[in-house]
Amino acid sequence: MNDLDFSFEDSPWEVYLRTKNTGEKVSAARMLAMLEGEEEQAVEDAFQEMEQKQLVLDISDLPKFAGSGEAAVRLRQEVQLVQKGLPFGELEPNDPLRLYLEEVALIPTGGDEQSLAARCAREDERAMEALTNQGLHRVLAIAKAHVGYGVLLLDLIQEGSLGLWQAIREYRDGAYERQRDHWIRYYMAKAITLQARAGGVGQKMRGALEDYRAVDERLLTELGRNPTLEEIADAMHISPEEGAAVKKMLDDARLLAQATKEPEPEEDKEAEEQSVEDTAYFQMRQRIEDLLSVLEETDAKLLTLRFGLEGGAPLSPAETGKRLGLTPDEVLAREAAALGKLRES
Repeated sequence: MNDLDFSFEDSPWEVYLRTKNTGEKVSAARMLAMLEGEEEQAVEDAFQEMEQKQLVLDISDLPKFAGSGEAAVRLRQEVQLVQKGLPFGELEPNDPLRLYLEEVALIPTGGDEQSLAARCAREDERAMEALTNQGLHRVLAIAKAHVGYGVLLLDLIQEGSLGLWQAIREYRDGAYERQRDHWIRYYMAKAITLQARAGGVGQKMRGALEDYRAVDERLLTELGRNPTLEEIADAMHISPEEGAAVKKMLDDARLLAQATKEPEPEEDKEAEEQSVEDTAYFQMRQRIEDLLSVLEETDAKLLTLRFGLEGGAPLSPAETGKRLGLTPDEVLAREAAALGKLRES
């Protein structure tokens, strides 16, 4: 291969962020999955683009990360302290976190931050200093809501303080408190996301996506129908909630791919359809059709509706009965007989 060959195709994260408008949420877990394997420069570029568009980095779908060794002990201690209301008297007298909390506790609250922000927009340095001190209480409050994700509380406070300064420095007009909270949360969420990346969460998420697809296709073959979310989660040895999170990421990825797919020339459609028929997934669908062909038409339709074999949601016996003019009991009886016939064949 020529060493000068370059690829100019957009990365998945670039396509994803392009679909987002200012102020919209971005899944941190999904970003990590898309950034897995990317160079550090690409990671930096991704965060820079999120910052420029003022996107909300949503960490709610990231797993809790406890760290290891002494850090794990400290992280658990901080979670417990926050649950108690952060009584810093339980920390050692020379603990850096305690010293910081004692210092912030001495800063008076109740100033008119909106008025101070207006003065900051006119580059009033005294107003900037006063607004920074006022904002430290808010930084601490938001930091307490972000504990448990693998970043120490004092580090969260430091990142949030950077976000606070960003809000003060860039403020021009509008509701200052909203802009302040956005930047504080963004900087903390960024630190948590990068920590999760260092802990291998992106690789785990990509693995989970690949495992979900593989298990889905395997169970489709074994069961002869679309597997339920619970069945897939059980086969993956994860909770239904974790399975739902992975499924949502896959569904979102499919929607994104469909939305960004360029229309194909008419003459290429026939060739594309032919290539789809050659995939293993199509072959599994073909096998299901072959199995159903041994049944009476009504029974084949009944199983198709009951188990969502044509891509729709599985229907209850009552819903299936309405479609076929049968009672729920008749549906269950014919379903059992049809499945027995399939097993024999």
